[in-house]
Amino acid sequence: MTHKTSAMLMALFLSIVCLQFVLITPVAAKNKDKPVEILKGFKYMSKESAQCVSCHREKTPGIYAMWGASKHYRANVGCYECHKAKPSDKDAIKHKDFTISVIVSPKDCSQCHAREVKEFDASHHASAGNILGTLDNVLADVVEGAPLLNGTSPVVTSGCMGCHGSIVRVESDGSLNPATWPNTGIGRINPDGSKGACSACHLRHNFDVEQARHPDNCGRCHLGPDHPQKEIYEESVHGVAFRAHIDKMNMDSSKWIPGEDYTAAPTCATCHMSATKDLPVNHDIGSRISWNLRAPVSFKIDAKAKKAGKKVKPWLQRRKDMKSVCTACHGRNIVDNFYEQLDSFVELFNDKFAIPAKQLITALKKEKLIDSVKFNDKIEWTYFYLWHHEGRRARHGAAMLAPDYVHWEGMFEVAHRFYMEMVPEVKDLIEKARRKGNNKGADRVQKVLDRILNSKMHRWFIGKKPPKSWSPSDDDNHGFKTEKVKK
Repeated sequence: MTHKTSAMLMALFLSIVCLQFVLITPVAAKNKDKPVEILKGFKYMSKESAQCVSCHREKTPGIYAMWGASKHYRANVGCYECHKAKPSDKDAIKHKDFTISVIVSPKDCSQCHAREVKEFDASHHASAGNILGTLDNVLADVVEGAPLLNGTSPVVTSGCMGCHGSIVRVESDGSLNPATWPNTGIGRINPDGSKGACSACHLRHNFDVEQARHPDNCGRCHLGPDHPQKEIYEESVHGVAFRAHIDKMNMDSSKWIPGEDYTAAPTCATCHMSATKDLPVNHDIGSRISWNLRAPVSFKIDAKAKKAGKKVKPWLQRRKDMKSVCTACHGRNIVDNFYEQLDSFVELFNDKFAIPAKQLITALKKEKLIDSVKFNDKIEWTYFYLWHHEGRRARHGAAMLAPDYVHWEGMFEVAHRFYMEMVPEVKDLIEKARRKGNNKGADRVQKVLDRILNSKMHRWFIGKKPPKSWSPSDDDNHGFKTEKVKK
């Protein structure tokens, strides 16, 4: 065989291979006006999805290409399998020859992913939409905004709902209200009654698990002045290691177990939901969290539920599960000592600043030194900054190994807010009440303030000698018993 003949046969072989590739791959061929046909992909695919694809490959080529690169495509799951609807569904519409729903809800996903949806439904993520109507929402709806978009503030639609989710409203013609859709907020309330949006983390239409495991995915919502977990992670040793060794993370692994499939660094998913050698994947994102670090005063995650008579996973079991993640890379003594440091820090924040600040605000409202209107008094903003911004930063910094967020971005700001703003503002409100003749109310608030400032942790501020060491007691906690951690 001559060299020329051999070259011709090789060229023919490569042409056949390339032809086979384009026939089975739903991506537009280069230098062609139309995407290529899918032949083998339709062998096991429903005729309904095949009809969808025959149109959407031209109408929405981006969606078509993403779906073609997904596991759904490889599993012969097409458009119709996810979007099919019953005529009785609230958001059902007629589209060509089919009855479909634009929204693919967790209820739809549960047809194949029942366990994942059940876990998610029990999570804090699924209830994220509960923020609508709360104190946070008052800011976006009233203070910052106005009801300009179908009775909703655009700040709420484009801001709050973007992370927390909307209550999707369906118009009489089956179309979706623009104040509530499009939306991929994690706690979205869907027309079928289900909670959440799987596409908040598994962005459509490739639903890539690698993307869901990446810290940037969580950083879409968990960032900023009040919950900067993304920035905190980036500052931490874990974040530094991740960026340095991302090529060793094996993030598209099917099981992705730390200590086995990767050792370079943990991501958000590693700690909060992914499998370990002892634990399965869990879509209840808070099932390994023992402290609530969001609230004005931190508490064990099951404390309020127990008081309400609800059965929840005990905080000690939650901590045990998180330690299972940590010990994939760290020795037990390091993990145990870290939690002693965290518990001590959270208790300090509670006892020194969170509880006294809350007591002052409560007394001011009770004695009518401030009115019931939200955020129309300066001290309400001061208090909100103290726990919602600086206090959260400090606590999350301690939980996620970011020292600058613990100190300069955290407790330094908390202390400044408390001593240089809140205490003077309380004094001003007391004097203002006296001028208006509310002496009894002023006296009661003054008594609360005096008790706080004369306590061991605050008496330095009024010129008294601070203690060399401090041992918690009921008096030092300003009448509030903080639950101490069992060592």
